[in-house]
Amino acid sequence: MQPLPLTVRPAAKPFLIFVLAASFVAQATAALLPNVPLLIAATATGLATEAALHRWQPGLNSQFTKVRADVTVRQVLRDLLLVVGVLELDSQQQETAYLPLLCGLLLFYALHFAGHAAAILVRTSRTMPLLTRNIDASALRITPAAPALLVGGPGPRLLLFGLPATAGLLVTAAADEPEFAAAGIGLSVLLVCAGLAVLLWRLARRRPASQEEVLDWFDAWLAEYQPTVGMYFSGGSSSAYQANMWLDTLARTDGRPLIVLRERFMMQKIAATDIPIVCIPKVAHLMRLEHSTLKMLIHPANSGKTSQILRIPTIKHAFVNHGESDKLSSCNPYAKAYDEVWVAGPAARERYAQAEVGIDDRDVVEIGRPQLASIAPYAGPPTGPYTTVLYAPTWEGWDGNPGNTSVILAGENIVRALLADPGVRLLYKPHPMTGSVDPRAGAANERMQEMIREANRRRTGPRPGPEAAAALALRTTELDRITASSFRKGSDDAERMLAQNAPVAGRAEAVASATTAWEEAYWESLPDWEHQIITAPQPALYACFNQADLLISDVSSVVTDYLAGEKPYAVANTSDLPEDAFREAFPTVRAATILTPDAEGVAALLHSVRNPEHDALARSRAELKLHLLGPSDPPSLERFNEAARSLCAAADGHRARMAQRLLSMIPAPRGAVAEGTQTAVAGEASKSLVDSKPLLNAAPEA
Repeated sequence: MQPLPLTVRPAAKPFLIFVLAASFVAQATAALLPNVPLLIAATATGLATEAALHRWQPGLNSQFTKVRADVTVRQVLRDLLLVVGVLELDSQQQETAYLPLLCGLLLFYALHFAGHAAAILVRTSRTMPLLTRNIDASALRITPAAPALLVGGPGPRLLLFGLPATAGLLVTAAADEPEFAAAGIGLSVLLVCAGLAVLLWRLARRRPASQEEVLDWFDAWLAEYQPTVGMYFSGGSSSAYQANMWLDTLARTDGRPLIVLRERFMMQKIAATDIPIVCIPKVAHLMRLEHSTLKMLIHPANSGKTSQILRIPTIKHAFVNHGESDKLSSCNPYAKAYDEVWVAGPAARERYAQAEVGIDDRDVVEIGRPQLASIAPYAGPPTGPYTTVLYAPTWEGWDGNPGNTSVILAGENIVRALLADPGVRLLYKPHPMTGSVDPRAGAANERMQEMIREANRRRTGPRPGPEAAAALALRTTELDRITASSFRKGSDDAERMLAQNAPVAGRAEAVASATTAWEEAYWESLPDWEHQIITAPQPALYACFNQADLLISDVSSVVTDYLAGEKPYAVANTSDLPEDAFREAFPTVRAATILTPDAEGVAALLHSVRNPEHDALARSRAELKLHLLGPSDPPSLERFNEAARSLCAAADGHRARMAQRLLSMIPAPRGAVAEGTQTAVAGEASKSLVDSKPLLNAAPEA
């Protein structure tokens, strides 16, 4: 079953809380009266609500835990009320008939807690100090994970194993026959014993490699692979796109690339790539990179954990950002922490200088945007019956500035104006973080999507034949076969690490080819008159660029990247600035049509797109493209590689100077030949910077 729609979830949460609380009140009332039908109904309702919580609202269970009302407490209370009800119903020979049942129930809970302790030990033994992907980890003795029911949270295990006992007590309450409760409790005890036995067997058998063995294995792999360039990334689950946009560039970089992550969940968020990936959660383990051959790291984003990797003196760092815009986030003072700041073109260099955030102009390197090579250039006005308009607003940001996004103030007006034109085909691709800060943005996003769906219901036209859908299904299957990781249900991080071993040769080229074929099949499977809401990672933003005749967006990196094709674009002005001041404040919009929040200029904008003779901004777009993205010759990838080589050379120079400084601190051996000895000592000193423990900047255990 699919998760409930987003519009249902806010209402479902208080409803489930109310039903759960009401079930306990009703059960307590029924136990004290006593009332058998009410007792059965209340208990069954409580169990059904527990199942709904675990299936659709797992976060609510975490909130219950904070107030000491977790599932274990709730189930103990539920069974206790059942016992009270049974005792109230049968006042004769209660001690002789029901005391053994109560003892059996206590035994069940004792075994449950023992099983929970064993599950923690099993999970701990399988928790690796680091995770890898695209690296052969077969030497670590990793075995398949135990069933998720046994090693996961205690809630589902308790509810399932305790169900026979609860059912037996209910039947006893209805039939006044203790044998049913005895049978149910006995079955629950057998189930929990079986689960405990499996966990104990897991602990007794051969375990995966210990923490020290894993770290030694990783050191040996680093020494064998000898990485030179890499990417460092840390962030939330919705920010993986910031790293994914640099995968292809990093893969085509000269040298041996490596991706370094900090959050375990991010391992499966990184898109398909052949680059070795390592996740190192602890700072103490991260410092092992100091002794590797890694020379430089690029950083697509700033995070609190970035400062930890910057402490390694043998690695140089370049901030590449995940996009460039006129927002303050594109010239963050944090950039001072990096050795170099790599930007697309002269505009970003000027932006840093004007921001006066302490960035030395000598540390700014213009490399262009290597990702934009796939964007098709402007090929003239629309030739078919429909003008494809891509509306790609950015998110609301952290600072509450109404000018960050057009979604709240202008989005619905823009969508309404576009849908009113019968010759427009709208592609709506909101930012993946829309609504994550301001609920108004999320609500406006939902309303716009409903407007688009309603417009599609009113439109009719020919649809591609079944062969188009069959071709898309075939391409999807092929792409999934190459890119999707197939894991056994219930697998843990260690098992996934083993499954995602070294890729087969040529997989990267196969993924690129399959992605291109999928995108072609995707667009061919859609009617040319139908509006589209694109919220999935595929098709990617740049694929949407190639379909669009016009972009409408906000002040964001989207417009900078779109300019690579020199197509017409518009920017919504929700900042309350006059148009002249808006263009002056944000250079990326100087070649754009400016839309006010009421979207009155949409009709004239569409007319200029369809009739290029009325497009007065074509020359401005070409000039602005050069200013924002830099020259096209040499190609951006070549400039990226040159910047990487230069920074690697700086890292080599730093290591050589540190080795020389270390050499000067070592007294010459007595009686040795000065020149030969000095050369040997220099070699050993240089090697020590990679192979020995660090002399400086040692990091404390974390």
